[in-house]
Amino acid sequence: MNAPGLNPLLAVDDLTIGFGGRPAVEGISFSLAEGETLGLVGESGSGKSATSLAVLRLLPPTARVAGGIRFAGAPLLQISEAEMRHHRGREIAMIFQEPMTALNPVMPVGEQIAEAVRAHHPELSRREVAARVVEAMREVALPEPERRMRDYPHQFSGGQRQRILIAMAIVNRPRLLIADEPTTALDVTVQAQILALLNRLRETHNLSMLFISHDLAVVSQVADRVAVMQRGRIVEQGAAAELFHNPQHEYTRRLLASAPTMTTDRRRPLATI
Repeated sequence: MNAPGLNPLLAVDDLTIGFGGRPAVEGISFSLAEGETLGLVGESGSGKSATSLAVLRLLPPTARVAGGIRFAGAPLLQISEAEMRHHRGREIAMIFQEPMTALNPVMPVGEQIAEAVRAHHPELSRREVAARVVEAMREVALPEPERRMRDYPHQFSGGQRQRILIAMAIVNRPRLLIADEPTTALDVTVQAQILALLNRLRETHNLSMLFISHDLAVVSQVADRVAVMQRGRIVEQGAAAELFHNPQHEYTRRLLASAPTMTTDRRRPLATI
């Protein structure tokens, strides 16, 4: 694990995002070092997903974006779309929230992973692309990848579909992985498997990860540092262990108190946000 330094891999500075004259994100700043995971936490509507889409420049044209986003020194908000396409999917990849809507239901999963390879490596032969697809599927522990790459999304379980999305994200060996609520639709057992997989991939490839979630319990299992968002602003950020054990902001304390633990007094109601 690396601590944030003077030259972070990703640096977001005073980022503001607005839609229709109303701000969704207001002046947030954070950084992410090589090999580090930052958990971006907050309730629905706090601006987490808008922030991640701004990093990839995937917000709709109606969005107003100001501030700075630098990746490996490149000013992402100022570079051309052609330069951005070089980064998007190759050096910065994203795991989206819902695998059934993120995957094309009428295309074999192997072909969907192959599309991600061909977009950035047109020089590769069909055999070389197929080899990379099989390698990525094997890396995320999908069984019999040579055979199952011909199957369709509905032939996989929810946890397996999430693994397919992760395979699509890592097949080009990105430096930064953005995981937007990657375990929300999964049961607790499968959720633990996906978190273990992400941790293993991070260590194997020295991935930096921006992990977005409303679930502090999940974030505590993967994040080195945590930034807490409320109503478009970052109200608190710091080392994960310190923030969970000694939260400074009232919203962070209420967010922690709203989730039950093994020591929660069941005779008393949970805190509301």
